[in-house]
Amino acid sequence: MTDQQTEKKQGVLSSNVVMSGIRPTGMLHLGNYFGAIRNYVRMQEQYECYFMVADLHSLTTHPDTSLLKEHVKRVLAENIACGLDPDKATFYCQSHVRETGELYLYLNMLAYKGELEKTVTFKDKARLHPENVNAGLLTYPVLQTADIIIHRAGLVPVGKDQEQHLEMARNFVQRFNHRYGQIFPEPHAFNFNEALVKVPGLDGSGKMSKSENNMSTLYFADDDDTIRKKVMKAKTDAGPTEPNSPMPDYIENIFLLMHLVSEEGVIKKYQEDYNNCSIRYGDLKKQLAEDMVKFIAPIRQKADDILANDKYLVETMQKGAARASESAQKTMKLVREAIGLNYF
Repeated sequence: MTDQQTEKKQGVLSSNVVMSGIRPTGMLHLGNYFGAIRNYVRMQEQYECYFMVADLHSLTTHPDTSLLKEHVKRVLAENIACGLDPDKATFYCQSHVRETGELYLYLNMLAYKGELEKTVTFKDKARLHPENVNAGLLTYPVLQTADIIIHRAGLVPVGKDQEQHLEMARNFVQRFNHRYGQIFPEPHAFNFNEALVKVPGLDGSGKMSKSENNMSTLYFADDDDTIRKKVMKAKTDAGPTEPNSPMPDYIENIFLLMHLVSEEGVIKKYQEDYNNCSIRYGDLKKQLAEDMVKFIAPIRQKADDILANDKYLVETMQKGAARASESAQKTMKLVREAIGLNYF
């Protein structure tokens, strides 16, 4: 009995494999941690996890690769410093799994120009970079689907901005399974029964992001003084004039940040100060700044230590590539048999 026949007899692989990708387009920040990485660290304890540094995806919008190696290594180091364990999860670079490109090719035969052009992220990036509207950008959701199903993953940690891509991935999987047989599970959003935390920017508008104002984003690579400087510039006002006044959004944001890194007693004290109109925002921001330093500094130091150990980073990439490639090779054997590309 072939592997494919065995799979058909047993049914499609159960959806207990987690897969997610991280673009190496800059330094990780507080929003990355509380919005994704913290959940990855929890998932690796209970699920088979594949976490990928999406270096090929970055080429669609960052054709200059002069800093790519540096960025890939930093993403690896900072994720490990945040708690990802390469011995528990398969942590690898996208370009090291050659089979993904083959699956991407087959899936392109099932993707249609009209649906790809309607993708919100494609339209947004085409508008922002009209000089670089390339085929890779258009077929980004197809490659993303290949990344997921190359491990026949069914659980994909995603935010709101990726829900359309995940819906497209399910469409491609359905088309493949309808045409060639039940090979792939349909991928679904999965966040470990945890609501994703949207970390607000320090300027009171939007969320922390690599693409937003750098001064409103706290990076793990920021030194202590930079962290303090950024937090002290956070937007405030003259303070409430009536007891128990509702908080403006930008003050709520500061308290949300405190809930991420400060002790409950500290938060309670400043909430009481706000409610009785005695709050001193300078003291509040100084407290938040020191709590942020206390939280970020150990991660920064661990990441710096990892970056200084190039031998460890190379070995980590090699180990991740070997494990991810083994999984991908098993999948592609089934795919070639299903399509009919097994001539000998």
